[in-house]
Amino acid sequence: MDLLRDNELIYGRLLPVDEPHLIGRYNKALTAFGLPATKLKSFEIDRTGFSPEIAEELGDYQYLDPNEVNRRFIILTPSQIDLPVVHTAFSNTSQLLFEFMSKNQRAIDALTIKDVIYGEIEDSVSKVEDIEDLLSINQVEFRVLSAEDVLGKAAELGKLVDKLKQEPEAWRDDAMLQRMVELAKVCGDIRENALVPDQVIFRHNAFWTSHFGGLYVFVDPDVTTVISDPSAPGFRRSRPWQVSYLSIKDADKVFKFLASTGRLDLPRASWIESSGYLEHRAEMAVRALIREAEPKRDIGKVDKVWLQTWIHSHADAINRDGTFPFLNAAKREIAQLGQLRLEEVFPLHRFLVVRAKTDHPDAWLTNRLISEFVPSDFVSRYVFNKQGFYKDYEELNETWRSNVVDTLKTTYLKDKAAFRAQLYGLTD
Repeated sequence: MDLLRDNELIYGRLLPVDEPHLIGRYNKALTAFGLPATKLKSFEIDRTGFSPEIAEELGDYQYLDPNEVNRRFIILTPSQIDLPVVHTAFSNTSQLLFEFMSKNQRAIDALTIKDVIYGEIEDSVSKVEDIEDLLSINQVEFRVLSAEDVLGKAAELGKLVDKLKQEPEAWRDDAMLQRMVELAKVCGDIRENALVPDQVIFRHNAFWTSHFGGLYVFVDPDVTTVISDPSAPGFRRSRPWQVSYLSIKDADKVFKFLASTGRLDLPRASWIESSGYLEHRAEMAVRALIREAEPKRDIGKVDKVWLQTWIHSHADAINRDGTFPFLNAAKREIAQLGQLRLEEVFPLHRFLVVRAKTDHPDAWLTNRLISEFVPSDFVSRYVFNKQGFYKDYEELNETWRSNVVDTLKTTYLKDKAAFRAQLYGLTD
């Protein structure tokens, strides 16, 4: 993983924490969670406050995610809202925290001037033992605390202010007035500073989770759909009258679900020809075949002419695999007809020529699911399915790890937004 870290392909764009007062605040949050304080003089954090350096120091990458549910968070600064989330068991953790920080921006701005905010994203279960536990999570509540109890003191001051306004003789209570002065020194003027978060409850909609080897939940008006390995506990047993269960091994049914629910951009000339999508898939497929045939081959500096020569000289392997010929045939058919007829296409091949519908709220999750069926496209895996990418990366030899890193640096990392817009039609 050192090569990935050196090239910011893992734990990239994190926030350095090296000021003593911020480290002190972080330690107060760790202590409140029952964890030992860090001895590090500097470390980096993501949006949730997770630090890979502290995880290594503690020997526990789940230190903010015990049982992989009820995720903990530590907020040192409002600027964390712009950071990625690099370690999570739920794909929507990042979005939930973004919504919390956006809705409560004034309170977070004011609180983090003097204090650290920490707590848990609480849901209805404390441990996930089967699919029903996951399906029971309809909403989450942010339980918010602060190390110096600024939140509690602000609430106390608010009550005293109300008492002063409502009880005519309250102003004669010297002890109460003195307490208000003491609290105001900590909280400031609570009429101007919103110190208590206004919105702490948020919906928990479609998501992927690492539980049971990886499981997807999609929510539609009339039905919830679970896509996972059939061996997951509770598969087809939890609420069968409300939940549709699809095996992630059944490419045909998964594709039909995504298409019938309007989550796919089907292969049409309107986007295929301008995006370079099929060309990208074809190159990824050829690279996978080269790795299989020549595991020690360094293709970091080869050009398209070399690739074309390799394809011609390995025609038998190319045809046996079938991916490259299919993509060429699909390209020709789309150029002639404006679209591709999918009814006779092999189920796994269908995923090669589709992407998530760009304006659907589940676009990122859908692209992640598509990547499960196209493992050869390590670029798409990295963009949408980092857990899957890292697992694949661990199985590569050093030569191919370098090839993968070089490819990502010259494609996706060069301009992430432009790359996503060009290939996947995504603008955010």
